[in-house]
Amino acid sequence: MSISTPGGGPERRPNVVSTGKKPAAGRPAADAKAADAKSGAAKSGAAKSGAKAGAGKATGPRPGAGGKGRKPVTPVKVSQGRAMGPIALFVAVGVLAVAIIGYGAWATFQGAKPWEDRAADISGIVNFREKDKDLVSGGNHQAGPITYSVLPPVAGPHNAAWQNCMGDVYTAPIANEHAVHSLEHGTVWVTYRPDLAADQVAKLKEKVQGKEKLMLSPFEGLDKPISLQAWGYQLKVDNADDARIDEFIKTLRVNASIEGPTALCSQGITATGTAPRDEAAQMPQTQG
Repeated sequence: MSISTPGGGPERRPNVVSTGKKPAAGRPAADAKAADAKSGAAKSGAAKSGAKAGAGKATGPRPGAGGKGRKPVTPVKVSQGRAMGPIALFVAVGVLAVAIIGYGAWATFQGAKPWEDRAADISGIVNFREKDKDLVSGGNHQAGPITYSVLPPVAGPHNAAWQNCMGDVYTAPIANEHAVHSLEHGTVWVTYRPDLAADQVAKLKEKVQGKEKLMLSPFEGLDKPISLQAWGYQLKVDNADDARIDEFIKTLRVNASIEGPTALCSQGITATGTAPRDEAAQMPQTQG
């Protein structure tokens, strides 16, 4: 087969290599060039496929001088601290909830205790029901002045008329004989030294005024600034801010009565003065 060269010179290299087959009759020589073009495209496609395959090997070492590739880069983990604000708030709320529940349980337990046990828990209280049973057993009516072994008196014989105890605030001393009768009806009688500071007296007045089964009056000769009395109980404190005052009132008012909660506090003596008013014994609704 002959090789065609451009220009027809024998010294030029051929552009087309014959496949050894004669072209079919009537087909132009351009078909040989098309075949060569297809062969070149196939080689180019094979080269591209090889490049893609090489790119997929990410972990393989890159060829280079000495046959060594770059070491893979290890990702750096950035640690973030915990947000302590929400955690602290959650803990605080939890502690508060536990405290509220605990206090509620304690208050419920305290309220379920008999009032005598709650009275015994008041620091400094004197229980004459245990200390002097003869004193608290006598509740007879007696006219005229009566001498009491405990001052202010907490129990014993008394006048037939009681002192009005509807939250009355007396600015002068009252008769023991009427006051003890009020104690028998379940009253808490709050007394104070006449020289007690005015602001202290005002605090006592706030605790007493207008509240049934309570009354307030000054008392000469107290060995403590303030003394509280219920039937058979007494508590002496130094100032009106003492929390035991409220506890004494809450525990013993009404409860300490030996005539029941229906015993009257109204229609009693409202006058001051330490001398008993025997004529008041003729009142039509005297009790006890």
